[in-house]
Amino acid sequence: MNIDLEKYLDVVWVSGGRAFPTLDCYGVVNEVRRDLGLEPWDDHDGAARDELPELAAQAAQQRRGSDLVEGAVAFCYEGSMVTHVAVLVQVDGRMCTLECNEGRNVTVLPVSRFERRFNKVEYYA
Repeated sequence: MNIDLEKYLDVVWVSGGRAFPTLDCYGVVNEVRRDLGLEPWDDHDGAARDELPELAAQAAQQRRGSDLVEGAVAFCYEGSMVTHVAVLVQVDGRMCTLECNEGRNVTVLPVSRFERRFNKVEYYA
């Protein structure tokens, strides 16, 4: 299923943002998952970057690692610390990441290009 990427042009990054169109990286993950008809992850209202390591640990315990499937959540590591999350979407038959960052708001990148920015990326459905 392809999502309407035009919708995400309205997103503005806000730390801890969970209500469209003000979202952070975790908020955009759940917005995309809802749009794909997938169950969103626990909302963690107001959770910000410093809580991402805890979310990653929960994901690793509760969910299994995943192939590159639309709606999977990408946990991104700098060193041994999770510092960012993104979500996989299919664009023109190609798997890409959709992410939200301060200053850039939403960007969509091919997975291979996205992964080069981090030490390690793990995917969970």
